[in-house]
Amino acid sequence: ICGNYLYEPETGEEVMMNDVRFLRAPTLFSKFYEAGARVAIVTAKDKLRALLGASLKFDEDRAKCFSAEKSDITTQAEHGQEVASDWLGMEKPDVYSAELSEFVFAAGVKLLREWKPDVMYLTTTDYVQHKYGPDQAEAKSFYQMFDKYLAELDAMGAAIVVTADHGMKPKHHADGSPSVVYVQDLLDEWLGEAEARLILPITDPYVVHHGALGSFATAYLPESANQGEIISKLRATDGITDVLTKAEAVARYELPADRIGDIILVSGENICIGTSEHRHDLAALDEPLRSHGGLTEQEVPFIANRVLPLPERPVLRNFDAFFYATIAAAL
Repeated sequence: ICGNYLYEPETGEEVMMNDVRFLRAPTLFSKFYEAGARVAIVTAKDKLRALLGASLKFDEDRAKCFSAEKSDITTQAEHGQEVASDWLGMEKPDVYSAELSEFVFAAGVKLLREWKPDVMYLTTTDYVQHKYGPDQAEAKSFYQMFDKYLAELDAMGAAIVVTADHGMKPKHHADGSPSVVYVQDLLDEWLGEAEARLILPITDPYVVHHGALGSFATAYLPESANQGEIISKLRATDGITDVLTKAEAVARYELPADRIGDIILVSGENICIGTSEHRHDLAALDEPLRSHGGLTEQEVPFIANRVLPLPERPVLRNFDAFFYATIAAAL
C-alpha cells in the first residue's frame, strides 16, 4: 500500500487504494488471529477498515474491526460489533472533528477493559494536525485528551507504542494562501495537454484536510518524452527538491515499481505539489494549509510505556511499533 490513491495503467483508471485486492501480504492482525489471539482494530476513517481487517473472522468473538466514521451502522457479522456507537454510548462523530479520534481512544479503553484483546490497533485521523500547529490551543487540547486515554490504557497494564505515519508542516504563504507548484500544468506545457499524468498519492475524499495537496507525486510520461530533459526541468523548478527515476525511487525509498510512474517528485518543507490549478478544491480549507508527504515530514514520534532493550541508537521505522510492542508486552 503506497498511498491513498494510484493509477492502474492496465485499466487507465485512477483509484482509491482501499480495496483488499491491493494487499500483497497477509496483515499482522490476520497472523495474530490465526495464532489464536483476540484482535481488536478501531480506525477513525472507514477507508482503512477493510484493509486492516482482511482475513479476520467475526463468528468466534475473537475479532473486532470497526471505524468511528461508520460506527452507527456496524454489525456483528461484518465488524464483530453491533452498532459500535450505541455500545460505546457516544454518537457517531463528524468525520472532520477531533471527536472522531476521541471515539477511537474511548473504544480502545472499553475494549481493553471489557473484551481484553491480546493485540489492539487504534488508528486516528490527522484532522487536528492539518488544521493547527503543535503550539496552538486546539492541538494542545487534543493531546491532553489523548494523554488521558493513554493513562487509562497504561493503568490497565497494556504495553503501548505510540507512533505516526507521517509528520506535518505548514505549506502556505505569509498571507495564509496555499503554497503550491502545479506540476500537471507544467507537464502539459512541456509535452502537450494530458500527454503525461501526475498522480498525488495523498488524494482521498477528505478534501477539508488537505485539498489533495501534499509533497510527494509520481508522473507517468509518454514514450515519446525525453525523460532526462523533463527531470532536468523539474529539478530546476522552484519548490521541487528531489526528482528521481522509477529505478532510483524503488532503490532509495522501497517503493513498489508497478505502483509508481516513470518518475517521482518531492517538494520542500513549505510547499506542496498539485496537479492542475483548476482541479483542486481549496474552498473548504478554512485554515492555512498544513500537509505532508515529503522528506521534511518523515520524522515521527516513537513512544513506549516500557523501557525497551534497544540497541545503541537504533534506526527505527514506524512499522517497528508492532515488533517493539510485543517485546514490551513480554517484559
